Amino acid sequence: MPKAVRLAVLINPANAPQTEAALRDIPAAARAIGLQIQALNASTSREIDAAFATIARDRADALYIAPDSLFTSRRIQLATLAARERMPTSCSNRLMAEAGLLMSYGADTLDMWRQVGVYTGQILKGAKPADLPVLQSTKFELVINAQTARTIGLEVPNSIQLLADEVIE
Repeated sequence: MPKAVRLAVLINPANAPQTEAALRDIPAAARAIGLQIQALNASTSREIDAAFATIARDRADALYIAPDSLFTSRRIQLATLAARERMPTSCSNRLMAEAGLLMSYGADTLDMWRQVGVYTGQILKGAKPADLPVLQSTKFELVINAQTARTIGLEVPNSIQLLADEVIE
């Protein structure tokens, strides 16, 4: 989206840590690449519908959906609304791209759950949880939904597709 100017950001104000992180980090990053930000709050399905009405009215060029379990659980609703508005979307959860949002970039959830299993095994064998190191994800994945791109009339350059860990056809 090289001509994008306005980026809508969907956040859940009921999830304070994620909302604070998004409102702290995204505006500076957006300014650095010349984007204007419009933050939209949604804590319910009805508020998600209202946020998309605002996105359509204000003609955002793209939508970033902040990480939140509410949004993951409402991924079909989000994908349906995004398709209706022909809105390019980005999120951090591959399940959302699999449901029909345009793309996701985030920690590999299978790798995270594998590490949870390793820690659980260590604890069951007697390790003290306080003695285990705090880990951050080191494996991230880019997933692009090419079918969604075609549906909304967006051509994803081959150079971007080659960077993806998965391209959903």
